[in-house]
Amino acid sequence: MERPTGVTILAVLYFLGAAFLGLAGLGFIVGGSAIAAMAKSGGPGAGLFAAGGAIIGMFFLVLALVDLALGIGFIKLQNWARVIAIVFTAIGVLFGLFGLLNVVMHMAVFQLVFQLLVLGLEVWIVTYLFKPEVKQAFGATSF
Repeated sequence: MERPTGVTILAVLYFLGAAFLGLAGLGFIVGGSAIAAMAKSGGPGAGLFAAGGAIIGMFFLVLALVDLALGIGFIKLQNWARVIAIVFTAIGVLFGLFGLLNVVMHMAVFQLVFQLLVLGLEVWIVTYLFKPEVKQAFGATSF
């Protein structure tokens, strides 16, 4: 079966996400090291910058690898990629609802619009990945 256009778009978005996360990870690693090197005291604060940058950078690099794997899985129509994307996006929806509650309590209009757009996109992705023709393209018989 031919790959649906929406699946190709999602694969490209995962590849773009992997690129940005990879750059951010490298930026944190290099930035933390650079700040530590520039610190005049050379005390424990400098080590904290370097370690913090490395830890955050590695976290972003792991997320970049996950996005890369999902992009490849979407291109190859692997059902595991669809299932993982559904789970991660559903988790994003849950966190988005908590974020929406926070934004509403603070009455930040721009943040409210942005949060609603992101939440709407996430709901669309989950709904799209459950469509029968998309499930069929991935060879899924259930879920």
